[in-house]
Amino acid sequence: MKVTGLALVPPPAAAGLPKVTPELLASVLARYSRSNEGIHKILEKVDLANPDESIDRILKFVDYGHASIGGLTGGLAIALDDVSMWLAYKVFEIAQMADGQESSTRYITMAPTNLPAPAEIGIPDDLAPRWTALMAKAFAAYNAEYARLDAAAIADPGLVRLPKDAKPAVVTRLRKNYALDRARYFIPFATRTNLGLVQSSRMWAATVKHLDSLPMPEAQAAAKLIREELLKISPRLMRHSSAEKSYQEQAKQELAESLKLGLARLSTAPLADAVWVKTDRDAPPWLAEEQPLAEALKHRANRYGWQGKATRRMRVTFAWNNMAIAELRDLNRHRTGHRWTPLIQAGFYLPPEIKHSDHSALLAEQAALTRELMQRGSPAYVYSLLLGAQTPFEHSTHADKFIYEAELRTGMGAHFRYAEHLSAVLREFNRQVPEAKDWVIEGTAEPE
Repeated sequence: MKVTGLALVPPPAAAGLPKVTPELLASVLARYSRSNEGIHKILEKVDLANPDESIDRILKFVDYGHASIGGLTGGLAIALDDVSMWLAYKVFEIAQMADGQESSTRYITMAPTNLPAPAEIGIPDDLAPRWTALMAKAFAAYNAEYARLDAAAIADPGLVRLPKDAKPAVVTRLRKNYALDRARYFIPFATRTNLGLVQSSRMWAATVKHLDSLPMPEAQAAAKLIREELLKISPRLMRHSSAEKSYQEQAKQELAESLKLGLARLSTAPLADAVWVKTDRDAPPWLAEEQPLAEALKHRANRYGWQGKATRRMRVTFAWNNMAIAELRDLNRHRTGHRWTPLIQAGFYLPPEIKHSDHSALLAEQAALTRELMQRGSPAYVYSLLLGAQTPFEHSTHADKFIYEAELRTGMGAHFRYAEHLSAVLREFNRQVPEAKDWVIEGTAEPE
């Protein structure tokens, strides 16, 4: 694990840190999420004397939308190289005020060499050989299914949805993405990834305190490294970033709940889709809502448009019984409100193109190891999960934020499984709030 601070205007104590402008910082972190090189390698290619040229060159390559880049231009930036996908997920869960990017599963190394050592993540010594062998089998399944699906898409181009008049390079990219996105459910949750986050010193202090209070040694190691890096930039607030009793007690209780629920529901069978939506439009009598819901929505040109107070004041909680960790990693990054999952394996998702029966032995072995770790009360059970593990997931927020997420995750370029999940929730939302149906745009996840 490597932690690097990127200071926009470094104080004297931060001597030696790379000096970047806000826009260059944003572009470097965008490139970082499309690379497996690590932050230092990317910075070596940047001409700090000509930042505008570097920005144009990077953004031309990654082709990011303005919203995802704009949020990265302020605050204190930290890059974490070679952390597990579990730690990346947990940091995003904790740091709800942060802007950030994580390396896509399409760009990181998928091999046992890209795993932390068992001791680093708290795998018991007697189970380490078993865990290592299982992870190797999971990567083998991933690579075999990717190769099979890619070959099938070459043989039958009709398997992949393509934009009209797509160029050969686009056809190749979308074909490979078709295979990668379906094989990814075999990826171990322990796989190393990279992430970059930007947030205020205050929020960093809370994030580090939370990480330091978790029972996982990887989280505590990350807290120490982040604290050491941020002390160079914000020494006063980071003094208040050590483990604290209330955080530790809640982490202890949540782990106990996850272990109990996980053992009761552990399964490798696919879990049928079910959703739950609760809307609440109640308002105090002296502030009764008078705006028609159509007026709150119909003036938008797209999902980034400003919504009226009829949706901004409406509370919405939505939940799935079967969110695969592959999707949880991204849906967990929608910042508003509160997100919660016990992070268990209540089922195992594979797309229709992959047969469960072809991998029954692997999944049985994976479930057995997960059960063993849970029975021992080990928080390291999270590292035995694969991205196909299905867990309940709840998100509570307001209707304007929910509508944005639903339109984004069903819109152009959305992953096929995101679109299924959000379409199901949106149908239930429309049933409860029928006047929204004509103004909320459910996309078809067409490729881009």
